[in-house]
Amino acid sequence: MSEEIKKDIPEEIVENKMGVLPVNKLLLNMSLPIMISMLVQALYNVVDSIFVARICENALTAVSLAFPLQSIMIALGGGMGVGVNAILSKSLGEKDYNSVNKAAMNGIFLSLINFVIFVFVGLLVVKPFYMSQTSDMEIVGYGVDYLTIVCCVSVGIYFQFIFERLLQSTGRTVHTMITQTTGAVINLILDPILIFGLLGFPALGVKGAAIATVIGQIVAAILAFIMNIKCNHEIHFQFKGFRPDIEVIKKIYSVGLPSIIMQSIGSLMVYGLNKILIEFSSTATAVFGVYFKLQSFVFMPIFGLNNGMVPIIAYNFGAQKRSRMVSTIKLSCAYAFAIMTTGTVVFWLLTDKLLLMFDASEHMLSMGIPALRIISVHFPIAAFCIIIGSVFQALGKAVYSMINSIMRQIVVLLPAAYLLSLTGEVNNVWWAFPIAEGMSFTVTALFLIKINREIISKVGNN
Repeated sequence: MSEEIKKDIPEEIVENKMGVLPVNKLLLNMSLPIMISMLVQALYNVVDSIFVARICENALTAVSLAFPLQSIMIALGGGMGVGVNAILSKSLGEKDYNSVNKAAMNGIFLSLINFVIFVFVGLLVVKPFYMSQTSDMEIVGYGVDYLTIVCCVSVGIYFQFIFERLLQSTGRTVHTMITQTTGAVINLILDPILIFGLLGFPALGVKGAAIATVIGQIVAAILAFIMNIKCNHEIHFQFKGFRPDIEVIKKIYSVGLPSIIMQSIGSLMVYGLNKILIEFSSTATAVFGVYFKLQSFVFMPIFGLNNGMVPIIAYNFGAQKRSRMVSTIKLSCAYAFAIMTTGTVVFWLLTDKLLLMFDASEHMLSMGIPALRIISVHFPIAAFCIIIGSVFQALGKAVYSMINSIMRQIVVLLPAAYLLSLTGEVNNVWWAFPIAEGMSFTVTALFLIKINREIISKVGNN
């Protein structure tokens, strides 16, 4: 590093807290704010559907059918963010501040490209996407109204992704808790106002739900940008004269592309399962959509734990501190298992109450109660798979996570769901989830053994 750049680096960032703070305290310090903000996000996703369900069951089904395309949108932003996060944190560990700044600026550029892509998706793809899933024109109408707005005004979600990831990468997770919570609260406040026409506003129905969502995202993105400028002193934004760096972009996607593919595969799985379930009834699809909303209360905290864990592992990998890496992995697995087991217990004991939040009819209850109980059996197993999959990403081996995801969702889950659907009993379809997770656990364990032998065991212990 040149002497000029060294002079620009404040003394207090010579050693980041990720390399010195006690691991358990650091992990909680990094993860808890993100976990809390993600729980708030899960809450507003659920409340969003609760309000939409008050319109009618077809409106709820339409929002449920939107999930695969929304998931691809999130996959592009989240996967890019994973790549920026891992590269930036590793560069911080190596004290390579030039690479830190390049990763940040190119991440911002890629966020803009993602937004432009989804403007075209919103204008050209949304209606054919719904028509490929259902011939019910009421569902199609609700869906097009909702998803067109979400796609065409996706500027908020993409810039929220990158600016929050930059804060996370430097250990400022309390700031991301503030931005995500602010966006979620705005969404929660605006949902009933815009959907049902309160306080003098017109009743916009599902369009109101979409508008509330994108306004929350835009406000969160602006707030995250301001916090980066004011508080994130380890990153220097240089917009004037910026040119995309192909080599940096390649590095970002070498880490992030497997994550993008994994989440996109999840979209394909949901799309395929929706087509299998809608052959039984639209209620079956609505139950699946409700499950995805509810399971976010269990999975979102794990993803928050991941977001706090990845930069810690990446930083200490770059700083050659093996014992801190191993401790972080073990603690993350323990916390994830406890959260997931609690989720399974709640899904078993409070099943009917969870479904009644969505105005569930007797028919929906009879279908939804066994569905939630059967699917939730796999939660504790998934805890290990999710955490270790993120470890692979932090160590630059995200392709292992991608392979595992393909095998779980495409090779096992979808075919199993289809074969079980041939029995003519919709409750049998749900067993595809525990079956697929059992396979995923085996593959994850084998990859972890390989990673430990080839990478972790060879890391120094400075």
